[in-house]
Amino acid sequence: MEKVTPFLMFQDGKAEEAMNFYTSLIEDSAITNIIRYGANENGDEGTVMQATFTLKGQEFMCIDSNVNHQFSFTPSFSIFVTCNTEEELDNVYQKLNEGGQALMPLGDYGFSKKFGWINDRYGVSWQLNLPN
Repeated sequence: MEKVTPFLMFQDGKAEEAMNFYTSLIEDSAITNIIRYGANENGDEGTVMQATFTLKGQEFMCIDSNVNHQFSFTPSFSIFVTCNTEEELDNVYQKLNEGGQALMPLGDYGFSKKFGWINDRYGVSWQLNLPN
């Protein structure tokens, strides 16, 4: 076994938009590779056939699905982010929550200084934590 990589499947051609958004929010993050569908291929021309990006050194893969599935992302799998400051946590939470849905609003739930859990505008679930 070589490695294990989280994989995100986007619908409606949102993979590249989501990658750009995520890498703009988190320092030391980048889109590392994009392969796009060309003319007369199985996906919409220009959408993401396969891509990789990193968030603070953690690699992810993603695609734009060319099939309209009856499922999407679920909060039972989330991206857990440990923040260094309250300002950092508040900023990332606010940006991810724009067009999204708060599952657990920012607060003190007893297990850390501050915590929030949201689904972003793409349906991806995020837990943001400021440890004690």
